[in-house]
Amino acid sequence: MAEVRINAEPRTEFGKGAARRVRRAGQIPAVLYGRGSEPVHLALPALDFARALRENGRNAVLTLALSGGPQLALPKTVVTHPIRNYIEHVDLLVIKRGEKVVVEVPVHVVGDALPGTLVRQELDRLEVEADVSSIPEAFEVSVENIEAGTQILANQVTLPAGVELRTDPEHLVVHVVVSPTAEAMGEGEEAAEEGEEAPAAAASEES
Repeated sequence: MAEVRINAEPRTEFGKGAARRVRRAGQIPAVLYGRGSEPVHLALPALDFARALRENGRNAVLTLALSGGPQLALPKTVVTHPIRNYIEHVDLLVIKRGEKVVVEVPVHVVGDALPGTLVRQELDRLEVEADVSSIPEAFEVSVENIEAGTQILANQVTLPAGVELRTDPEHLVVHVVVSPTAEAMGEGEEAAEEGEEAPAAAASEES
């Protein structure tokens, strides 16, 4: 994964009002946490940071351009507005070249299972430990021509060399099942409707 350079400015004002002013200026309030050091409050350029995540994922390795010199950092928490979908706040973690970090990496299901099957993805991320210079962007799980009844567990997902699985190895990631028929789906809908009508009928009788 490539390192992304981001300019970072120190923040001296705090609170909701100060955070709103930072956002109006096209920046994101951020806090940089380091091992054994006090948190550092920063403001990051919103467009540059959003582009870094879009192009490199949530585990983008950032080189923060600080007044005291460049600092490697990894996004720890990214808070997004639930409606407007802009980044409200970021927590960053100080990292060093050559060290390993524990991160969550997305799982992408690719390929087409056999006809008459339905692919259920039970887990969309795996927790792994990896060197900061080689954090995977995503893991691919192929279901090409897989039969119904097949289960793919966490320990069956192919990981790059040097990447260690932290998720429970027996955790179910993908399950390929028999696709329900139109008749079965219709019966399920009828049962649901009957279940909804029963309480209504009982309430009518009581009244």
